[in-house]
Amino acid sequence: MRLSKTPLGTLREDPADADVPSHRLLARAGLIHKIAAGIYSYSPLMWRVIKKIKNIVREELDREGGQEILMPIMQPRELWEESGRWARYVAEGIMFHLKDKRGTEVCLGPTHEEVVTTYAKRVLHSYKQLPVNFYQIQDKFRDEIRPRFGLMRGREFMMKDAYSFDATSKGLDASYDAMKRAYTAIFTRCGLDFRSVQADAGAIGGEGGSEEFMVIAATGEDAILYCPESGYAANVEKAGSRVEPSPDAGEAQALDKRETPNVRTVEQLEEFFDMKAIRMAKTILYNATWVDREETVAVLVRGDLEVNNVKLTNALGALAVTLADEEAIKKATGADVGFAGPIGLPEGTRIIGDKTLRKATNLLTGCCETDYHCLNVNLGRDCPEPEWHDVRTARAGELSPDGKGELVETRGIEVGHIFKLGTVYSEKMEAQFTAESGKLAPFHMGCYGIGVTRTAASAVEQNHDELGIIWPRPIAPFEVVVAVLDAKKNDQVELATKLYDELRATGTDVCFDDRKMSAGAKFKDLELIGFPLRIVVGRKAADGIVEFSTRKDLEKQEISASEAVAAVRG
Repeated sequence: MRLSKTPLGTLREDPADADVPSHRLLARAGLIHKIAAGIYSYSPLMWRVIKKIKNIVREELDREGGQEILMPIMQPRELWEESGRWARYVAEGIMFHLKDKRGTEVCLGPTHEEVVTTYAKRVLHSYKQLPVNFYQIQDKFRDEIRPRFGLMRGREFMMKDAYSFDATSKGLDASYDAMKRAYTAIFTRCGLDFRSVQADAGAIGGEGGSEEFMVIAATGEDAILYCPESGYAANVEKAGSRVEPSPDAGEAQALDKRETPNVRTVEQLEEFFDMKAIRMAKTILYNATWVDREETVAVLVRGDLEVNNVKLTNALGALAVTLADEEAIKKATGADVGFAGPIGLPEGTRIIGDKTLRKATNLLTGCCETDYHCLNVNLGRDCPEPEWHDVRTARAGELSPDGKGELVETRGIEVGHIFKLGTVYSEKMEAQFTAESGKLAPFHMGCYGIGVTRTAASAVEQNHDELGIIWPRPIAPFEVVVAVLDAKKNDQVELATKLYDELRATGTDVCFDDRKMSAGAKFKDLELIGFPLRIVVGRKAADGIVEFSTRKDLEKQEISASEAVAAVRG
């Protein structure tokens, strides 16, 4: 490719709405062009990046026995009603849905579990046809409330989604392990620094394992907790830990109600009672939403800890949870904000307690009365016994669940997610096959996603400097650029053309920067776009000498043209 024939469209200023490096640099390099919020066109160079990632994905999935198919973007509501997910996706506001001229409701597919399950039950009839893994690479659509960060959180994006079908749970385990191998190979081949972590299954659902593949980056929107000693790693939404137990407060004491005028926060209570937060149980009210109802739920967590909304949603089996507003708190407790407690809640209020409080005695809590708190509260004696769950957020510095070391926090970008779905979808959608016993049985399914465009953006988040992008060589738009310092000089153009042709003949992925422009502007473009290797043919062309450099360190060396070819290939 000659860059003189390619519209680059590089910019000197950052886009006004660019908040993260990948958005800023991909836009400035002319690789993506915003059409609307969260919707982008890809330039020829960017499309090369995406095709390279897609090819790596295909090669590794095919290696593990995957079979590529293509499913429709537009999906009827009826399929989603079969799985029971329509209401959740509509409630969360992430699904584009509309009615056609006949009044039939359809959605633009945010994911394809329903469609692939329908396809499988039509074409897979016997255990002899299993295992099978179908995958596709296609656009997905999600109505993000705040599309941001360029390709990191868009409304239209490219994704690889795969689905395995097995006769048994043991077979599913094998399919899951095969996809984990494939994912490890994919992100390794893409040249990324990544980590696999335990994760929550979210709206996809399922009943087994779930792991995310995270590209490590300081700007990552996800927090990861990991233990260097044991290898434990999990998304903060899923992570567990061991925390310091509450001090033994001895036998239960008599309830002691105290006036606490205008003392609302944990910090204020610590000072007022000269008591550490570890001896307190704070009560937080949430509005929880299910398919058929909404209700206010009280959550008890130790004063020094925080509630994890994802864990709470899962514990309740709800579609979503949100913090109750001031009006809802007053209605539920009869008190001002800051005085909620397990004592005095309306009869029948559902109370969820974090497991760290289960054996704690003589706690300090609110009592649903403005300007009052209670000492020596014993859960189950002074209020209904809570439903006990792990609903707290694990933190760096706490022990890993296996107790082998402290948790360390880093930031990551989710680029892949694998799930063991089990029989959740196949049972609901009556997707069955004839088992070896001769009886009908539901498929054991797995689900495996990779954000293709998100992977490209995450590579930039992880590999850039103040000058621009530093593409990993396997997914760069071109591995090498041969640039002419002065396109008006025949000797420079001739040597550069010879080098370009020679590299192409050896199968090297190379482009030719033959643009007639100033050297300074040309080099700024090349540094911004981020080709991994650069050969500049300049003033010593007549002597067969060129300048060779790598984008990563920008160190330049003068070598012969033949040495430059060897350096590229070696």
